[in-house]
This record gives sequence, structure tokens and C-alpha cells, in this order.
Amino acid sequence: MKILGIDLAGSEKRKTGICILNEELEANSFCLFKDKEILDLIEKEKPDLIAIDAPLSLPKGRKSLNKKSKIHFRECDRELLKRGIKFFPITLGPMRKLTARGIKLRKILEKKYKVIEVYPGATQDILKIPRKQKSMEELKRGLEKQGIKILNKNPNADELDAITCAFTGFLYLKGKYIAIGNKKEGQIILPKLQQ
Repeated sequence: MKILGIDLAGSEKRKTGICILNEELEANSFCLFKDKEILDLIEKEKPDLIAIDAPLSLPKGRKSLNKKSKIHFRECDRELLKRGIKFFPITLGPMRKLTARGIKLRKILEKKYKVIEVYPGATQDILKIPRKQKSMEELKRGLEKQGIKILNKNPNADELDAITCAFTGFLYLKGKYIAIGNKKEGQIILPKLQQ
């Protein structure tokens, strides 16, 4: 089993965190910049699942990110709000670029690969792991408590979020997940808390 976690940046000029996670929960993390680098890596690695932290769809009834509209939230976004999970709306300034990039990559990748949308902040909140804004060291420790073996000794914030993306993908493949939102409009995969 091989899962690729991608903490996608809104621009090719900024670091995109990447994690390749195997069945033993060994996490190899690093950063890439360009879409071509990401696509080349995917072709080389041929993962069973790609878990991307970026909106991968537009809200129902919204035709484009560029045209003004009163529609800002997908059903999955409203579900995050209900759960008290903080996030940036996909139509907010910098999020527009990220959403456009996420949708573009999803369309290319889903022809050959299983692609899911994840949100590391939500996974971290559900698993009671501090987010990177609080403490990167505590975030790293929290991931290691989940059984993840982080191979890079000093992962940056983007890599820690990519590791979280990949771990969410791991839980998805193990059936330990919930999918919020509407299948047609777009869903976000979250960890399911074990009773």
C-alpha cells in the first residue's frame, strides 16, 4: 500500500508538502514546487491513493471562481462549520488560486488514480493533535503517537500537513473514515473516531 499526501500550495512559487506513506506508516516527506514535478513523482511512485489538501470542486451552482457570486460554501464546508472546524472559504482571495490548482490537478489525476480531498487541520482537530500554528514540535509528536514513523528528522510545516494528508488517506483505505458533503458536489474525507 502506498499513499501520497499532498499539502498543495496555491502557487508553483511556494512549497508544496509531499508525503509518501507505506503500510508500515513510514512517512517519507519533502517539498516540490511545480505541477510537473508533482505529476512526474506520481507517475514514478504509482500510489494506490492520492490525498490532497486543497478544495477539489466548486460549490453547486457556482460556475467559476472569477465571476462574482453569493455561493461560497459546498455542503462539506458547511459540515466543517457545524463541527466547529476552522477553515478558509474556497472563494476567499488566496484560496481561489489554490482551488483552481486543486481542481486542475484532480482532473488530470483522476483519469488514472483514486484521488480524495482531505483537510489536515480537520484531521488534527479530530485526533486532538495541535495544528502547526500552535506548535510544530507538538504536531510532529502527535503524528508519531498515531504510529507514524517520520523519516525526515526536521520536517517543515508543509511536510507535517502532507504527512497528515497521507495518514487520512491511510485511514480511508482501512475504512476508518467518514465522508462529509455531497458525492456529486465534492466530499472531504475525515478520520472516524474509534469507539
